[in-house]
Amino acid sequence: MFQLEINFGSKKIIYKNLSLAVKFLVDDGSLKKNISNFERIFNCRLTELQKSNFISKDVDEIRISKPSGKPDEIILKKIKLNDQFDADYFRNYLSSLIERISNEQIKFLHITIPSYSIFKKYFDDEEYFYQSFVEGIYLGNYSFDRYKSDKKSPKSLEVFFYAENEKKVKSAINTAGILMPAVYFVRDLQNEPSNELTPELLSKKITSEARKFGIKTTVLDYKEIGKRNMGGLLAVGKGSINKPRFIILEYKPAVKSGKNKKSKVKSIALVGKGVTFDSGGISIKPAKSMGEMKNDMAGASVVAGTIIAAAKSKLPVHLFGLIPAAENMPSGEAFKPGDVIITASGKTIEIDDTDAEGRVILADALDYASKLKPNQIIDLATLTGACVVALGEFVAGLFTKNDELADKLYRSGMKTFDRVWRLPLWDDYHKLNESSIADVKNLGSRWGGAISAAKFLENFVDKKIPWAHLDIAGPSIHNDSRHYTKKYMTGFGVRLLYEYLKSGS
Repeated sequence: MFQLEINFGSKKIIYKNLSLAVKFLVDDGSLKKNISNFERIFNCRLTELQKSNFISKDVDEIRISKPSGKPDEIILKKIKLNDQFDADYFRNYLSSLIERISNEQIKFLHITIPSYSIFKKYFDDEEYFYQSFVEGIYLGNYSFDRYKSDKKSPKSLEVFFYAENEKKVKSAINTAGILMPAVYFVRDLQNEPSNELTPELLSKKITSEARKFGIKTTVLDYKEIGKRNMGGLLAVGKGSINKPRFIILEYKPAVKSGKNKKSKVKSIALVGKGVTFDSGGISIKPAKSMGEMKNDMAGASVVAGTIIAAAKSKLPVHLFGLIPAAENMPSGEAFKPGDVIITASGKTIEIDDTDAEGRVILADALDYASKLKPNQIIDLATLTGACVVALGEFVAGLFTKNDELADKLYRSGMKTFDRVWRLPLWDDYHKLNESSIADVKNLGSRWGGAISAAKFLENFVDKKIPWAHLDIAGPSIHNDSRHYTKKYMTGFGVRLLYEYLKSGS
């Protein structure tokens, strides 16, 4: 792909050799006039057939070759503000464009951003409007070719953005420059094969990256996990030769305040499921698509990436990252259906199905988070296929009893297009997890599987602390909903949580 350099273009555009320019024209009834203005400015002529197709038919993109002194080529992109237009339009389009031109001899890409005033209905934040363009470039440029022997060296590409508000475009470029490398880091972890990402290796990769940005890191090994009576994590992880780890991250911002006192900042504990491979254990999964279970640590990676992005941005929020990491494998030492395990909270779990392991390791992590007494707890987990059945592959399930927390996460999701949808967390559903021999059973009935999993987790959270659970099983795995989600594990949740934290959470 490309070695990117992204800048704000000056008012006087200077086109060098091997330049491609992108111009957006809104289909608002004045396309003929806009095309005429374009022809006048660039001293070129579209054919009558090109004009006709572009104006009246479904042709929404024209690529025009230009003489020297202008860009070598220009793309005219038509925008229809119809029911299909959404806040992800430019991000998705530019991600597609970057991939399309990756094999071409282009060194300079010039993108003129249309007026924000046209799109206020879809973007309530001008700076984020610009940021969606920049993110599209980064997302389209992502690839995972670490294990290819014939991988190509990245080519240089300078991208210039031109827009009405220079200050806000520059800020958007800077924000994306901080956030998107964190998304890359998360996607790299998610796409890593499980033989190269055991619980120990996951802990090393996360702590190595986190320490670069002043994040405090602690890793509990198998012995220390036992000392802390984390029976859930021990049970799930003991069946593998690669023993579990418990990763603790802490980012504490330096906050200035008057009178030599430090003002209080909100503290949030982010908890991420870190199953580096899930075979299902004794309740083994079908072979088909089992390879995707290398991504069962998506929640863990998102927690790490979010805290790294927050630290790089110096966001004024105190963050804890808690990651129970385990490999769920069948062996003579593996936990079994019918077992009863004692968690760190003292509550007991009857194991009905060893493939419902994520909630078991999260039980210990949520208890640990509760004892830190943060202002909020948010957990992320590729927890249930049932959530994918309910909501599809591109939306995460949101579970919380706190309306304010739900509303803010929902709005952050709509803004970033890392979308979430709230599902009920009524106490009626507790019946689904009842056990006759333990405090709770780790698998409910066939019905409402995503909800019963969330209700299971609720047992291990301090009721006084606002808590939200995000089931990201669908959108974390590659899917066809957007161009930039088709090929690789997606990194879903980093942009969502970063926006949530940045907006004041």
